[in-house]
Amino acid sequence: MAFQTVVPIEDIRNLPLPELALRLLKVLANSSAQINPNNTLRGMQQAVGGGQDGAQLMARIADAWAWLQAHALVGPHAMNTLSEWQQVTELGREIADDPSAVTKVWAADRLAGNLDPLLSSARANFGLGDYETASFAAMKAVEVEVRRVAGLSNDLIGVALMRKAFSPKDGVLRDPGAEPGEQQATADLFAGAIGAFKNPASHRTVQFDDPVEAAEAVQLADLLLRMVHRAEQRLA
Repeated sequence: MAFQTVVPIEDIRNLPLPELALRLLKVLANSSAQINPNNTLRGMQQAVGGGQDGAQLMARIADAWAWLQAHALVGPHAMNTLSEWQQVTELGREIADDPSAVTKVWAADRLAGNLDPLLSSARANFGLGDYETASFAAMKAVEVEVRRVAGLSNDLIGVALMRKAFSPKDGVLRDPGAEPGEQQATADLFAGAIGAFKNPASHRTVQFDDPVEAAEAVQLADLLLRMVHRAEQRLA
């Protein structure tokens, strides 16, 4: 499949880089099992033409290729390792066949930065595609850390634990310097997060088929842990 038949020149010039990269992925996935960046780009260069405009267009295509590599949609060929031959990865082929699967890329981007070390299990499960376990593990980490920092007993779990730890009346982790309404909102935030993302998975099967939603649940847990550790600093 020729690149110019999939992506018109004006689209190469104007499309956002991720969208241009996904168009390129479709071309690569429909080519041979082995792809060579130099050979492929040189062929595309003939299609877009020369001169300064052609150079700018090729720079965009090269950036698109780099974007695919950075997101593990294109990578080294598994067998032909002694040259520059590459291949479309398993995830790359999945996205080429079903464009909606690109949500896995957007979800992974959300968790690309630093997360609290307590979320390592959640991140590992997310990487394996087990989004339900990732969400549960993330909120379980919050529950365990709240109990530890607040010094509360093991018989308090879930929403009840959050209400006790952050109670505006006498909660160990409440912020005494905050307004009563803010203290109550914080207690509601923790109780709501645990109730929505941990407790359902504890009692019944929850279908997490949206990787972006699962990633955002892990991000929420990261924010909650940050707040718990700020409370721990106040207690020190």
